[in-house]
Amino acid sequence: MQSLLEGHPWIGFAIAVAIVFLGVLAISAIASLIVRAIARRRDWAAILIERARWPFRSILLVVGLWIAVRVAFPEQESLPALEHLALILVIALGAWLVAQVFLFLADISVARYDVDVADNRVARRVRTQMQIVRRLVVVVIVVVAIGSILLTFDQVRAVGASVLASAGIASIVAGLAAQTVLANVFAGVQIAFSEAIRVDDVVVVDGEWGRIREITLTYVVVVTWDERTVVLPCTYFTTTPFENWTKYGSALIGAVEFDVDWRVSTDAMRAELDRVLAGSDLWDGRTSVLQVTEATGGFVRVRVLVSAADSAALWDLRCVARERLVEWVRETDADALPRQRVLIGDGRSAGDRATTDAATVGADGGDGGDGKRAADRGDRAVPARSDAPKNTLAEPEREPEGLFSGTADAEERASSFTAAIPVQRPEDPADAERRTAHGPDGGDGA
Repeated sequence: MQSLLEGHPWIGFAIAVAIVFLGVLAISAIASLIVRAIARRRDWAAILIERARWPFRSILLVVGLWIAVRVAFPEQESLPALEHLALILVIALGAWLVAQVFLFLADISVARYDVDVADNRVARRVRTQMQIVRRLVVVVIVVVAIGSILLTFDQVRAVGASVLASAGIASIVAGLAAQTVLANVFAGVQIAFSEAIRVDDVVVVDGEWGRIREITLTYVVVVTWDERTVVLPCTYFTTTPFENWTKYGSALIGAVEFDVDWRVSTDAMRAELDRVLAGSDLWDGRTSVLQVTEATGGFVRVRVLVSAADSAALWDLRCVARERLVEWVRETDADALPRQRVLIGDGRSAGDRATTDAATVGADGGDGGDGKRAADRGDRAVPARSDAPKNTLAEPEREPEGLFSGTADAEERASSFTAAIPVQRPEDPADAERRTAHGPDGGDGA
């Protein structure tokens, strides 16, 4: 048998290859059984096996073939080249296996945090950081693997000694050549760990409202409200101001403005707003404010403030409030419809002009027909006036709620702006007179 193998080395190589295949399958099956036994009640065992199965089998196969070649062809002239090739394959497959094991650990870490909950800021922070870290670690593993492969060549090792001698100049030249790329990489790392933005954050960039879909080492993907994809370099978020609507929470307050006539009934409009919000599932119950913010240019500016749990619900709630209040003004309070008033003439009212004409005609023609007709026109034109002004609006039963007053939520919002400002309360006149009479020390003033 030994003489047969020595005379026909390819037969021995074929037998060795078959043994290698059987050994790879057996070792892989044993390793899989061990992992499943260790984590019988865990879900991560299946994930680890799925990720590490093929790189682990590939390494075993390459190592087995390497041993088979050495056994079957011990004195082959091409053996050093084949061993060098096997070494390169082992380094590459080892890097693949290490990367897959790291990605498995990263997936397990992210899976502990659920992003499908109301308050998911911590989960989104971890998810964002792990996205950057996993890409960075994979890049490092690939670079180390490539460097290790290059160092297996004698010529590269000789060149490496000369490169180290001029490492300072080479690093400066490389830094200048890749300045933009390096800036984006450092910006990506800064974004991941400074928490300026996170995955699924709602942001406004360049006037576009959208959600952060992906953060990489060099760019950020934003999906806008109309499902367009905007790709921005990481340096944009470190050098340009932008809005992050979910930095500390997703709840928001939005405004709806109306230009209406001066005769609008704000109390009735406020009651209609309360009725609309009470019947909407989009309102979170925090803020419901109707205030007159301007009264210029012939119109009254009414601003409505409403709140919702997130930006999407707030947009729909603002649209609902705008539609219902427009319908209410049109159908219920037609006097509030905006009107443009134009004064034509010398600025006097019709009644004043008729009275002046009647007096002039009476002076010229006595009680003639023309004077009588002018006087009649004047009598008809001048309305009856009352010295007491008419109050067409009922007195409000309660003070209207404002953005910073009227409710506990509004007062808490106001305290965030005024808590650090000392409040000087007016002094009671009786206390002032007593202090003046008795002196600052409480004596008799003598």
